Amino acid sequence: MSNISREAMRNIDIMTVDPSTLVDIETVEINENIPRTERIIDFIKKMNGNPYLYKQGERVIKISFSGTDLTFDEIYEDMLRTTKK
Repeated sequence: MSNISREAMRNIDIMTVDPSTLVDIETVEINENIPRTERIIDFIKKMNGNPYLYKQGERVIKISFSGTDLTFDEIYEDMLRTTKK
């Protein structure tokens, strides 16, 4: 992961991001043959270190989590499971 903190990643202003620097989530392949923790780390690396900001086709997407007791890892595991190809 990059040197930027998780808090800083969450607080990036979506309007200041160059879309060409973002990963298209539709191109990210999930390796289901590795353990959960490694799968999350692999996913974050493939997202250029910032899993909060990506693009899907031409759309820039910023995600955040609130109003839940789920952990960051649980939410990402669910996202990985539901977006796999």
